[in-house]
Amino acid sequence: MPRLGRAYWKGFLRLSLVSIGVEIYNAVSSDSEIRFNQIHKPSGKRVNYTKTVKGIGPIDAADIVKGYEIDDGTYVTLESNEIEAIKLESKRTIDLKEFVDIAEIDPRYFERPYYIVPTDEVSGEGYQVIREALSKVGKAGVGQITMAGREHLVAINPVDKGLMMEVLRYAHEIRPAASYFSDLPTAKLDAEMVKLAMELVSRKSAKFAPDRYSDSYAVALKELVERKAKGRTISIKSEEPAKSSNVIDLMGALRRSLKSDSAPSTPPKKRATSKR
Repeated sequence: MPRLGRAYWKGFLRLSLVSIGVEIYNAVSSDSEIRFNQIHKPSGKRVNYTKTVKGIGPIDAADIVKGYEIDDGTYVTLESNEIEAIKLESKRTIDLKEFVDIAEIDPRYFERPYYIVPTDEVSGEGYQVIREALSKVGKAGVGQITMAGREHLVAINPVDKGLMMEVLRYAHEIRPAASYFSDLPTAKLDAEMVKLAMELVSRKSAKFAPDRYSDSYAVALKELVERKAKGRTISIKSEEPAKSSNVIDLMGALRRSLKSDSAPSTPPKKRATSKR
C-alpha cells in the first residue's frame, strides 16, 4: 500500500544497542480545511501585502531581519547566518531512554501525532520486535528528536500494526492549573446530586468512536461555497438570541435529564429501543 505524502523525517530508532532505520509521516491531514484569501471586492482580485515601516514607507525584503524585543520598542536584531549557526545539529537518531505507562502522560502534554515505519525489510524485523515488546509491557518509549533545528520531546507507542510518535510539550510550556482553579468554590456537594450526575454519565457512556462526529461548521461552509460558486442566492437567517442556561433547580434538572436520557448515547442504527 503506498504511503501518503513524503516522509517528514528519516533516521534511526534506537533501543540500547539496537538501531533500526525508520521514516516518520504526519498522522494528521489538513486537506479538508477551507482556507480563505482576502479579495478586493470591486475587482475580484487577491489582495497583496506591502512591507512598510512607520515614517519610512515601503521597504525592500532584503532589508528585513529577525528581531527579539528586549524592551518596549528596543530590539536585538539577528542575521540569518547567526541563527543558523546555533541551530542544533540534524541528529538522525531517536534514542529511547526510558519507558512509561502511556496513561501516566498528562493529556495536556500531547501536541501532534506521527506514524513511524521501517525504511526497508532489513529494518522491519527489529521494528516489529520493538513494537511487540512495547505492546506486551504496555509502555511508551520516551526520547527526543531533532526536527527543523529544534529538539522535541516525544513518546513512541504501538498503534494498530505499527508505531506512533507523539510530539510532547515540555513541562515549562504548560500553564499551572492552579492559576485557573484556585478560586473555585469548595462547598460540600449534595451526595444525591452527585449520584444522579454519575447515573446520567453512566447511561450516556459508550466506546469512543470519532467517526460518529463531524465538523458541522466545515460541512456547511463547503456547501455555502459550492452554492455561491453556482450563482445561487444565499438567504441569511436572523440569529435568535441565545437562551439563558443558568440552572436554578439543579436537582430537578438532573432528574429530568435522567428521564429524557434513559438509553446510552449510541449511533442511530444501534440505539436501544427499550428503557433500562
